[in-house]
Amino acid sequence: MYKNLAETIRGIIDVRTISEERKTILQPLIDYVQQNENSGANININFICTHNSRRSHLAQVWAQVASAYFNIPNVYCYSGGTEETALFPKVAETLTDQGFDVSKIAETDNPVYAIKYSDNTLPIIGFSKKYDSPFNPELAFVAVMTCSQADGGCPFIAGAEKRIPITFEDPKISDGTPEQAQVYAERSLQIATEMFYVFSTIKS
Repeated sequence: MYKNLAETIRGIIDVRTISEERKTILQPLIDYVQQNENSGANININFICTHNSRRSHLAQVWAQVASAYFNIPNVYCYSGGTEETALFPKVAETLTDQGFDVSKIAETDNPVYAIKYSDNTLPIIGFSKKYDSPFNPELAFVAVMTCSQADGGCPFIAGAEKRIPITFEDPKISDGTPEQAQVYAERSLQIATEMFYVFSTIKS
């Protein structure tokens, strides 16, 4: 992994900061990943939020990195929304600040980003899309709902084997304020810490 990213990771792998309440919320995802790991099946995780612009992307990226860090193979992370908008630029900036190599590979109203955590791995492709986009899996995946609005407004996810609410406060509340950079960094690191906790518990 890139040096700056490795330094970020060394600063977040302290699961003691995760409350027992959050561990309980994360347990169903741990169980799903462990079950598929035990059976040798692919582990497809689709993180879903309303606009697929902030939290779902952060969760997708950090879960993919965590699975690689703990050498859990056959993990494929995706993200989607109940509607398509665009990946919010501050998310790309935050990931860059935390050590990722983020490059824009298509300049449109809905830009496409290549997000790399190592020179020798395929990039994570980041752009806004609906959860049932052809880019995402149709079957045999777990739907992780990262915002309460999407969880409440989307009662049925076709093709999902399991649906798990793991919601995070929207960093959007800080947009246009002096605290924006800090809030986005903190939310990204919270999500990172929880995804690292999930994959640190998996026995291969």
